[in-house]
Amino acid sequence: MKRIGVTGHRDIPQELHAHVRAAIRAAFDGRDGSTEALSSLATGADQLFADIALGCGAELTAVIPSDDYEQGFTDPAELARYRELKERATREIRLAFPHSTDEAYYAAGAYIADTCDRLLAVWDGRPARGLGGTGDIVRYARELGKPVTVIWRAGVERA
Repeated sequence: MKRIGVTGHRDIPQELHAHVRAAIRAAFDGRDGSTEALSSLATGADQLFADIALGCGAELTAVIPSDDYEQGFTDPAELARYRELKERATREIRLAFPHSTDEAYYAAGAYIADTCDRLLAVWDGRPARGLGGTGDIVRYARELGKPVTVIWRAGVERA
């Protein structure tokens, strides 16, 4: 089974949405359903990836960083979307962190990088804004020798 993981920003500029969707979809095109998609289901890139992966017939593995992860979803619609995607997951990996900390987020990203065959990174190329951010996980995956596909367009700034 081919495993594709994701790391990415929570806030994707509107002008990039179509580009990001197309690039994620392209990663799953032509697969026969024997693909596992790994995501922490965070708002933004993670949820978009999970939704597209499921639509393409992939099995979703939800990598949950901590016991209180849901408390980080302050928007009720985003929490509902998280719960919906988690329900549709074939597997759930819950890491042994009681609280959502930078260390828990890093561990979830590292788990995805360790487990996947290819990592998609919805990433502006800038350093992480905190431990476990997209830049940290891209660096970690590259150090492992994992193929990393960066999805972004030059000249687009993140808020």
